[in-house]
Amino acid sequence: MSHLKSTSGLNPIQIGLLRMFDRNIPEEDIVEIKQVLVEYLSKQLLDEVDKVIVEKNITDTEFRALEETHFRTNAK
Repeated sequence: MSHLKSTSGLNPIQIGLLRMFDRNIPEEDIVEIKQVLVEYLSKQLLDEVDKVIVEKNITDTEFRALEETHFRTNAK
């Protein structure tokens, strides 16, 4: 596996996950594993957003203003 690490650019967590799942896994288990990972990453993201909200003192009024703002540009 060290060859995989040096040529693919995978980090230690990715390599560990590949080793853990180096077997046949039923589709329903794959779906459940993906859901667990999504929930974990979602929690991390929400925690980071909450942290930024506190650090930057973002108010509900500012959030409401952002909800009404149009960010897309017309394609040319």
